[in-house]
Amino acid sequence: MNPIFEKLHHVCIVVSDIDRTQAYYEAIGVGPWIAYPPLAEYEDLNVPNPVAFSKMQYRICNLPNIQLQLCQPSEDPSPQRDFLNKKGEGVFHLGFEVKDADTAQATAGISVKMSGRRQNRTGFTYYDTEEKGGVVLLTRSTNKQGT
Repeated sequence: MNPIFEKLHHVCIVVSDIDRTQAYYEAIGVGPWIAYPPLAEYEDLNVPNPVAFSKMQYRICNLPNIQLQLCQPSEDPSPQRDFLNKKGEGVFHLGFEVKDADTAQATAGISVKMSGRRQNRTGFTYYDTEEKGGVVLLTRSTNKQGT
């Protein structure tokens, strides 16, 4: 087993209306939800469209064993918008926690789709796994506990 994919951290669901989806989950007892910190904190950003990236809205729900994420992309072109347009709402990626984002990316042995790092080098890497694995895999090193 590749050790960077040992600790599942979150499931990210792309949605067209984040408020409606959050309200639904809350109505069935899944919550509370909080807004994810601004995406502007990523200084070293390798994404197809930085403007679209900065406009995405995220909400997270920390359950006892996993985090759920809702992502509403803007109308601007992005992998998340492409997914929503082609497939509709659904699971965009599975996120795995790693100690070091750079080391995980360097040792993954998988092509990288997107990545972002904060000043302290915590951050994320999306891997090109959707076509062969059915879903995008992501590794992340957490900046603050629970986020």
